[in-house]
Amino acid sequence: MNDISRKPEDANASAETLYQGRWLRLRRRGRWEYAERNNPGGAVIILAVTPEDKVLFVEQYRVAIQQFTIEMPAGLVGDLADQEHEGALLAAQRELEEETGYRCSRVSFVHEGPSSAGMSNEIIAFVRAHDLVKVSDGGGDVTENIVVHEISRREAGAWLVARAKDGYSIDPKLFAGLWLIEHAESFG
Repeated sequence: MNDISRKPEDANASAETLYQGRWLRLRRRGRWEYAERNNPGGAVIILAVTPEDKVLFVEQYRVAIQQFTIEMPAGLVGDLADQEHEGALLAAQRELEEETGYRCSRVSFVHEGPSSAGMSNEIIAFVRAHDLVKVSDGGGDVTENIVVHEISRREAGAWLVARAKDGYSIDPKLFAGLWLIEHAESFG
């Protein structure tokens, strides 16, 4: 249970915009500086397992950290001009096919929470993709250069650790994602 009387004094200060960009806004509230997403839908991470029991991962270069990363398929919700009001489930289906070349018959909500509560207001939803069918090579849109990896679910954790040793940045949410793949039904 939240006790709102425990909120820090800064919580009641008005927010000041320090910088406004296309996708992010830098804000200050009291002594705290943080980033806000301009899209109110947040982001979605797709828990995708092929009929052959392989987990789908994507590899791409991330400019913010100047490194190649391994991630689960993911994307922003409502970031396209004609889809500002799309929800996490529709965004998940769109991003899954765009990034991996797999289409799914349905997606189900698993869990959501902040990506980095001390730095951003971004909320990330984990969704599970069901009944995957390969329809294209994937690889992202024209602004992306994504490599798709299909890794045996049983070997996925060890594969991620090996990629870290190879110098890839491994998003820690991947390990949560692997756990959620095994336990998603307990959230339903």
